[in-house]
Amino acid sequence: MASRWSSRSTRRRRRGRLTLGRAAAIALALASLAATAAPASRAARYFETIRRNPPLLLAFLTAMPKGGDLHTHLSGSIYAESYLRWAAEDNLCVVTATMTIVGGACDAQEGRAAAAAVIQNAALSSEAIDAMSMRHWEPARNGHDHFFATFAKFGPPSTRLGQMLAEVAARAAAEHVSYLELLVTTDGGLSMQKGAAAGWSDDLPRLRDRLLAAGFADVVSASASRLDQVEARARELMRCATPQADAGCRVTLRYVWQVLRATAPETVFAQMLAGFEIASHDPRVVAVNLVQPEDAPIAVRDFALHMKMLAYLRTRYPRVPLTLHAGELTEGLVPPEALRSHIGDSVRIAGARRIGHGTAVMYEDGAIELLREMAARRVLVEIALSSSDLILGVKGDRHPLRTYLKHGVPIALTTDDAGVSRSTMTLEYRKAVEEQHLGYATLERLARNSIDYSFADADTKKRLRADLDAAFAAFEREQSARHEP
Repeated sequence: MASRWSSRSTRRRRRGRLTLGRAAAIALALASLAATAAPASRAARYFETIRRNPPLLLAFLTAMPKGGDLHTHLSGSIYAESYLRWAAEDNLCVVTATMTIVGGACDAQEGRAAAAAVIQNAALSSEAIDAMSMRHWEPARNGHDHFFATFAKFGPPSTRLGQMLAEVAARAAAEHVSYLELLVTTDGGLSMQKGAAAGWSDDLPRLRDRLLAAGFADVVSASASRLDQVEARARELMRCATPQADAGCRVTLRYVWQVLRATAPETVFAQMLAGFEIASHDPRVVAVNLVQPEDAPIAVRDFALHMKMLAYLRTRYPRVPLTLHAGELTEGLVPPEALRSHIGDSVRIAGARRIGHGTAVMYEDGAIELLREMAARRVLVEIALSSSDLILGVKGDRHPLRTYLKHGVPIALTTDDAGVSRSTMTLEYRKAVEEQHLGYATLERLARNSIDYSFADADTKKRLRADLDAAFAAFEREQSARHEP
């Protein structure tokens, strides 16, 4: 009898599951039918007619509102031409063997040409721009090493943070980007100095106390003072207080504190502590991130330690969010073991609310379960298509962008290092259409994600959302006026 009852009970449960399954399938079908039946916007209809027409697609995407850029390294966002121009203004030199900007006395015969002379020489200028960026880079060669080597070539001009802010803000406005979160370090290296002086201890609470007792408040004040000066200079350059103000004055700027993770543990921890302290005192600094190549030997060796550091600091500063570079890897770049947990550990151990790049997600242990968990937690992935292509050689169907979307993981498009990549936010959107085959409704959702998942305060986010709503409404009217009979 027990056996027969068990069998009947099992059949009933199965019928119940089948009924629920059919109901879910019917609901999904009805939802899809409703979505299909819903009238597409004028912009969406026009987009479908020009998505395979590159010139018209570029014009459309240029004019389209794009919300924010949540992942952009300030130093890597500047085009080489600007660095060379500033070097010439400061009477700096270019080491022509490596095309590196340096200070000191210039002597062309000794291979230290004046930057002003390099700009005037078409061949040298072109060679310098290629060395400082991915322009004319041959895909068959090692893009990874060339990409990261460019940062050492910018030299002294990369300290012109006011000019740099003005350049990226003006360019963002021209592209209909209204919000930027810029990866920066604003303490002049003071936190690293204090970390080196304190030395290492794996007793993290004690190490934190030691650093705080050693005048760590100076790091916070140094950062605030420098940001004040930098922002004032940017506003001056953009003429923000005049009738001739550049449109960049309307772009909202926030900062993500960057930690150089390919350094000694004591300096990494001190930088992390600085980021959490600064973000707790200065509302302009909204999050903490780790930078430098994820595959660097020290970064790989100390990855678990870095997660432990962040997990501890997050308990002391629970209101400071994390966005972490993770999964900016591919097979062959690192041993297989390094591909199996970086994204998962960044989410589960460190508590990251956003992930930068996430290119290697499908190499993670339990990748599908991780995707579902990220979707449930609403962990956004900052997708940089140009960087994944140039650094890792991952593009098109090999990129997991559509896999993230399929599993409900929120994403936003980002530029990462637009100056080095010779890209723009518009070109990232074009890649999303041409290489990832995204439709207009998805592009609009990604633009809205860039505001919804930003780390701006509630009032600022509310304003940015309203501005984006108005921008899309105006864009729709413009498309209607231009393309509807």
